[in-house]
Amino acid sequence: MISFSQKGDFNIALKYLGKLKDITTKEMALKQYGEQGVEALRKATPKDTGKTADSWYYVIERDGEDVRINFKNSNIVNGCPIAIILQYGHGTGGGGYVEGRDYINPIIRPIFDAIANEAWKEVTDV
Repeated sequence: MISFSQKGDFNIALKYLGKLKDITTKEMALKQYGEQGVEALRKATPKDTGKTADSWYYVIERDGEDVRINFKNSNIVNGCPIAIILQYGHGTGGGGYVEGRDYINPIIRPIFDAIANEAWKEVTDV
């Protein structure tokens, strides 16, 4: 006669898989917003050569159960991030100053508001 016995249950595994599903769902939603944000930033970035506008990208980072999105720009000249000096201004080699233009905040704020609204809806629909 052969017999098997089992103790316990799969609650820990099911809980882990549930969290994994939630994180994956968050990442999918943030990917959509990331693409929208990059496109909006690309269109709003002041253009001379267009290099800074074409250098926007996003990174989705996961830290435990937290998932976040970061918008970045890879156009850096001599250690200086061009997107930032366009935003905040900069000195010139001749002693002058070029005033910045707030082009990032007005464009990205609606994206962050949409993320916050979606998160709030998740919380209140429970």
